Amino acid sequence: MIFVYLTYRNIRQTIVLAEQQTDRQMIYLDSSVNCKYIFTSDFIFTKQTIEMALRVPKAPGFASMMKEGSKYTHGLEEAVYRNIGACKELCETTTSSFGPNGLNKMVINHIEKLFVTNDAASILREIDVVHPAAKILMLASDMQEKEIGDGTNYVILFGSKLLENAESLLRMGLSPSEITDGFNLALKKTLELLPTFEIKVNLTKENLRDNEPIVSKVLQTAIGSKLFGYHEFLGDLVTKACLTVTGSDSTSSFNVDNIRICKILGGGLFQSTMVPGMVLKREVESEITKVNQARIAVFSCPIDIQVTETKGTVLLKSADELLAFAKDEETSIETQIKALADAGINVIVSGGKVGEMALHFLNKYKIMAVRLQSKFDLRRVAKTIDAVVLPKLRAPTHGEIGACDSIFVDEIGDTHVIVFKHAKSRIATLILRGSTDQILDDCERAVDDAVNNFKALTRDTILLPGGGATEIELASKLSEYARTCPGIEQYAIQRYAETFEYIPKILAENSGVKSTEILAKLYVGHHDNPNLGFLIGQAKSETTQSNDITYETGDVKLSELYDLYITKKWAVLFATKAACTVLSVDEIICAKPAGGPKQKENKGWDNDD
Repeated sequence: MIFVYLTYRNIRQTIVLAEQQTDRQMIYLDSSVNCKYIFTSDFIFTKQTIEMALRVPKAPGFASMMKEGSKYTHGLEEAVYRNIGACKELCETTTSSFGPNGLNKMVINHIEKLFVTNDAASILREIDVVHPAAKILMLASDMQEKEIGDGTNYVILFGSKLLENAESLLRMGLSPSEITDGFNLALKKTLELLPTFEIKVNLTKENLRDNEPIVSKVLQTAIGSKLFGYHEFLGDLVTKACLTVTGSDSTSSFNVDNIRICKILGGGLFQSTMVPGMVLKREVESEITKVNQARIAVFSCPIDIQVTETKGTVLLKSADELLAFAKDEETSIETQIKALADAGINVIVSGGKVGEMALHFLNKYKIMAVRLQSKFDLRRVAKTIDAVVLPKLRAPTHGEIGACDSIFVDEIGDTHVIVFKHAKSRIATLILRGSTDQILDDCERAVDDAVNNFKALTRDTILLPGGGATEIELASKLSEYARTCPGIEQYAIQRYAETFEYIPKILAENSGVKSTEILAKLYVGHHDNPNLGFLIGQAKSETTQSNDITYETGDVKLSELYDLYITKKWAVLFATKAACTVLSVDEIICAKPAGGPKQKENKGWDNDD
């Protein structure tokens, strides 16, 4: 046996060129010798012949027209079924997080930040999904988050289960276009049926303040899916904050940014409070720590001696001139501070630094000084106290001065905070307490969902029965509708109706209850009561005197378990459209990814350059 070795410059890997068994000879290429040619009894190998030997012929068809490294798949087996499989895998990730008893996921993102949550929007935001079909479903969920702010997991579940049911129809022989036509017919019928399931509670946009208990129950449903057990306490807290911000005119547009959250480590969630106004995790600059009936001036500039724009030189010839020069600076800053005090200002909020000399005169005239490093916080404080942000240090006019009931420094746990408390404020702050950062982050996400539900409530006040009652009623009504359709679309409509069964089924499975029994009870009970749903409650045990969690079917109207019509409407709409989009794809064409080194970052350069 004869071994022949060959390498070329810049080729480091061993390449097996050919294997010739004539006369029991084998030819190999390796990187141990650097030469240009190999001479044997039969062959002369050059660089050109080696490249020809390594070239693999391309498959015929569309793929032959594309660059090497591109991907092309088509047909039911390679494209459609694989797309459906990817969406099913994505669904399996978030299914166990659905409902009040959903499990948490531990996600570590690309910058190694840890998330422990069951919020589907946060999970999908942090994971990097590459598959294009799964991305379509994620985009639908993202649109639900932007439109409503809640119901993202519902979109993923409903859309993937629709695709799972569509797969069985495809294997039966139906075409994707027939299935999408049936799904669109079922969607149209669903949007017609949803408003007919409304629970009449005499709730309108104008009387939200008069129906605080009902509003609280609506928000408790959103919080209960994230923090079951704390939903009643936090629901009441968020309701008070939202109604404080809306004021007497409930019809005006509600801004989600007006509900601020201040997370302070320590204590428990039941120690959380609501403050009408702003709470900032800072300390004051001056000696004054509490002011009642405050009159406030807000400046975006530093509170200090003014500095000229150009560089200047001062020639001092004696000590008297030096003292006079320093005296002029002191007189200048004192004149400005005294003008503020004469205008009745007793609190100054600055977006820049507060100089030592300015701080001396602020303490002299009993004026509190607060420094904020964020320009966004500066704007929010100005909005809270109804003041105008001034770009230059001067005495403000009467209309530019803000007012606040009280401003004081408080210590919560081991954290110092400045509280701007104002009864007529257009901003409210929730002070959340918790033992770990992960609990506080999860609580913040639950509160954010509840606030978005309140915003949705100001748009449309129609309430639907929760706990899967709406889904079971839709499933039975759509099944009846499917039987009246003469065309082949009836099979798709029937599968669409069956998809709604998965919602109460997953709620039961995540709670550890037999889903088949729950579904059977719900179907039987819905002949008499359309508001029958799956309830998760707390009952006091007579033996242990503790609160036991109960799982049963019951009237959700009596239990005041409500879902928002607008949330359900958009979730079903986005999920159906995403599923139809995935089904309508029969080819996937992926270009070759861009290679080469990453573009050099020019730090400090302007964008125009």
